[in-house]
Amino acid sequence: MSGAGAPDQTPVDCHDLRVAIVAASWHTQVMDGLVAGALRACHDYRVEEPHLVRVPGAFELPVVAEALAAEGYDAVIALGVVIRGGTPHFEYVCNAATDGLGQVALNHRTPVGFGLLTCDNDEQALDRAGLEGSREDKGYEATSAALLTARTIRAIQRPQET
Repeated sequence: MSGAGAPDQTPVDCHDLRVAIVAASWHTQVMDGLVAGALRACHDYRVEEPHLVRVPGAFELPVVAEALAAEGYDAVIALGVVIRGGTPHFEYVCNAATDGLGQVALNHRTPVGFGLLTCDNDEQALDRAGLEGSREDKGYEATSAALLTARTIRAIQRPQET
């Protein structure tokens, strides 16, 4: 299980950042945990009114993240889960979503919090979903990473404001 060596990501004030969360709809229990973790992180970082958008699945995350980044959001958090099955579908969806989200971040210089779980089974996904009894909270972690990165980009672009 990963998680060892995670950085200390003490919440900082991000009330002035516009934040969007794009979340897939498959695997409701896992997704509810990921979204709750992302919203909890937004609260802890003092993000006011994060914009939540739902999409059908993980494959749709990049195109909606692209639209949100183009609208000027300071950070976009992408949440989804893909469970390995018996066909190559898993690899295709995971690769497309991962590559697409990376392109959005680079094209717009907008942090995209990577909260896409790519798991072998339901148990692994539940263990990372931030639910009661889960060992990890990837929704919170992805949001924290995106917010701290957005703060870093803002400091680079406008050093007089930091």
